[in-house]
Amino acid sequence: MSASLLAAAGFFADHAHPLVLLVGLAFFPRLTLLFVGGPFGVLHWLGWLVAPHLLVAILATGQYWSTDPFLCVVAWFFAFAGTGSEGKLAHVSSRRRWARRDA
Repeated sequence: MSASLLAAAGFFADHAHPLVLLVGLAFFPRLTLLFVGGPFGVLHWLGWLVAPHLLVAILATGQYWSTDPFLCVVAWFFAFAGTGSEGKLAHVSSRRRWARRDA
């Protein structure tokens, strides 16, 4: 294969078990990135701690936008839905904890 075809292979050609990886990144992004993500810089670790779904979407868009744009759009959907639901769950959980403490 030529170098240009290898560079444009896409997500499914780059990974041995792409569906398992996609499920892991969607539902367990911190754990999956910890084992599969590779060496990270300081900003990557900050994203991993604060908003892992956004980190997955940013990395996916940077790497695979030219070959798999639908996959990147789905990653951004999960980023906004996952980050929003995590924040809402944390807010509700802390409210319950404070309500029990006041009672």
